[in-house]
Amino acid sequence: MVKKFDSNAARLKRHKRVRAKISGTAECPRLCVFRSSKNIYAQVIDDVAGVTLCAAGSNEKDFEVYGGNCDAAAKVGAAVAERALAKGIENVVFDRGGYIYHGRVKALAEAAREAGLKF
Repeated sequence: MVKKFDSNAARLKRHKRVRAKISGTAECPRLCVFRSSKNIYAQVIDDVAGVTLCAAGSNEKDFEVYGGNCDAAAKVGAAVAERALAKGIENVVFDRGGYIYHGRVKALAEAAREAGLKF
């Protein structure tokens, strides 16, 4: 019997492997990315305290454009960087969430860097 490949299970496996190596602290929190087919989300997380410090997503009310493309990802990256800088967070560690660093994930990361986050 032929089994169907579960790409999300493979992504979660990669994500678990990446998370074993990186962790966010209060001084250097984790910038975590989640990508769905229609939207993209980013959070800045302190793993020691277990809290989300700030977040942005393409499904927010003031977001007018379609959330499933690189332009939307760049806007989300700039928004999360702006919110992090407002809270005094400059340095983060980037967690790509098991996705390859390409397309929307790369656009979000580059926009966050341009907006002032260091990683």
